Amino acid sequence: MNRTGKQNERQAGKQNRRRPEKRDGQNICVNQKRCGSCRYLSLTYEEQLARKEEAVRRALGKGLVERVMPVIGMEDPYHYRNKVTAVFARDRKGNPISGVYEGGTHHVLPVEECLIEDALADRIIGTIRGMLKSFKIWIYDEDTRQGLLRYVLVRRGFSTGQVMVVLVTASPVFPSKRNFVKALLQAHPEITTVVQNINPRTDSLILGERQQVLYGTGYIEDVLCGRTFRISPSSFYQINPVQTQKLYEKAVRLARLTGKERVIDAYCGIGTIGLVAASRAGSVLSIELNPDAVRDAITNAKRNGIGNVRFYRADAGEFLTGMAARGEKADVLFMDPPRSGSTEAFMKSAAALGPERIVYISCNPETLGRDLRVFSRLGYQAGEVWPVDMFPWTESCEAVVLLSRKDIDS
Repeated sequence: MNRTGKQNERQAGKQNRRRPEKRDGQNICVNQKRCGSCRYLSLTYEEQLARKEEAVRRALGKGLVERVMPVIGMEDPYHYRNKVTAVFARDRKGNPISGVYEGGTHHVLPVEECLIEDALADRIIGTIRGMLKSFKIWIYDEDTRQGLLRYVLVRRGFSTGQVMVVLVTASPVFPSKRNFVKALLQAHPEITTVVQNINPRTDSLILGERQQVLYGTGYIEDVLCGRTFRISPSSFYQINPVQTQKLYEKAVRLARLTGKERVIDAYCGIGTIGLVAASRAGSVLSIELNPDAVRDAITNAKRNGIGNVRFYRADAGEFLTGMAARGEKADVLFMDPPRSGSTEAFMKSAAALGPERIVYISCNPETLGRDLRVFSRLGYQAGEVWPVDMFPWTESCEAVVLLSRKDIDS
């Protein structure tokens, strides 16, 4: 593709050449140098996209894929995170603070507002922080293991506007919780559900296994690619809904479904990709290990009136190995593994099922390159790689690529 073509495809171009606003000579983010998340604040948005495209090219090397396409960017790359988690602590004077851990430490950096976080979520967290003293709620101390409130998690449905607040506490005993929730709802009537999650553990996991609904249903819903999805406190749901829709639409188009295929959706989460693809496939088999996600996925299928998808709670690699051992086949495979990528055992089992097409969604170009080399040895050729900027202002970049079986690919 020539230079003009690349510029035309990079839709975020002219509108986002600006850098973040300046205030008194400093970047809008006062924690820029200490947080470690947004490493590209000094770049224009177009410069970021170019750098991410080059990073994908470097990770994949030469000859592995047909070509790397320009990064699919955002028109408005701010406040895109629909899931915000704040850790609570006390400053030297004993006052409540909330924010994020400084990179590589457990020192809490206070955050009032963040240019990539949902603005309403930040305001709700600020309100909760301001209520703690009057309700005599003690903040949990990691050293003494005393106190109650550890984290606050806010999730917001981009299309529905529904808001979930999760109060993560070290103990199930929550004094004056009814009055606390009542006051919170008075300050923020936008909130549709409040959940208390109990996490007595001493490790770094945010959510515990127990929870109780304090207000509302205990979940929110959002609409993605024309499907309605139920989101629980622990559900995996992409944090940038605008870009997720672009990513999934691209993935389904790459699969070239005709309505007859047997499709496998590995690492399915709450069923998003499989349910989006279901109307264009003969049947979909979705696999997920997390039991909460599987329950949500089944609910999502019923909620959308989709009857040609079956969900299995299992390790995706082990499940595919069993299918291959039984001589089963598939036409198309969607896979969306974690940052660590897939495993060779999974990829061998996937190839043994003989799918004509594998659509690989990756959140780590380095492991994507490693896995594509394995698939190449297993008889699959990678086509165009489409990077998608899911996390503006950070170094991260997702990508989707179609792999076709070499023995049938023209």
